Amino acid sequence: MPPRAALREVAAAGRAPFAPERHIALDCLPAMSRIVAIVPAAGLGTRMGADRPKQFLELDGVSLVVFALRRLAACPSVSEFIVATRPEEIGVLQEQIGQARLERPVKVVAGGEARQDSVANALAEAPSDTEIVLVHDAVRPFVTRDQVERVIAEARERGAAILGIPAIDTVKEVKRASLPQDVALISATIPRERIVLAQTPQVFSYPLLRDAFAKARRDGLTGSDEATLVERFGHDVYVVLGSERNLKITRPSDMDLARFYLQQERAHP
Repeated sequence: MPPRAALREVAAAGRAPFAPERHIALDCLPAMSRIVAIVPAAGLGTRMGADRPKQFLELDGVSLVVFALRRLAACPSVSEFIVATRPEEIGVLQEQIGQARLERPVKVVAGGEARQDSVANALAEAPSDTEIVLVHDAVRPFVTRDQVERVIAEARERGAAILGIPAIDTVKEVKRASLPQDVALISATIPRERIVLAQTPQVFSYPLLRDAFAKARRDGLTGSDEATLVERFGHDVYVVLGSERNLKITRPSDMDLARFYLQQERAHP
């Protein structure tokens, strides 16, 4: 089943808070005080097996993080960027971003050991009059302007929204205790109509995200993404349909797929 049809099926079943599809006139969006895009880029990317962090691998002659920034910069709603990277990479990244000429203010700050730490460091640098905060993975290079604008519009309406796609494969819950590393015991089968694969951007009201991070810090909580912290804060998070092309570069084969997508884009602009 195509992902869009699957998303409609899930929404019709009423089993998950999917946002209805919105058709946004991209040049007619409401005026906004300030939308800050945070890009965490401090990971080591050990699964890539490369000689450098994956966000600095090159696609079309530029690093993945710069490629992703260019995609976000195609969205006029985004007013500025804050990129969090490893302290030793700040100078290199500042130089790369300067060469990219994004025509938008960009601040590069020191990230932390975990993604949550990097986003928190960047969030602390957001101006006090920020209205919306958008968080996007540095290694998701193929996000589109339409996707970004749709998830921003949903977040402005509801306070919290992310991109996501329906699960196509059957999903199993497993136990791993006392088993070899490559073996697991199935404990349950989760109906896939209840499952969404989260993507970025994840977009939130600035006060909501700021307060959710503050509570997580007080409670010693760690989440794998920003939506997790907002959910724990007690706020609903809505899902806007993303795309399989909005892939996260994680393994060496993902770079091959990224190059293929780039060839397709050039052949069919």
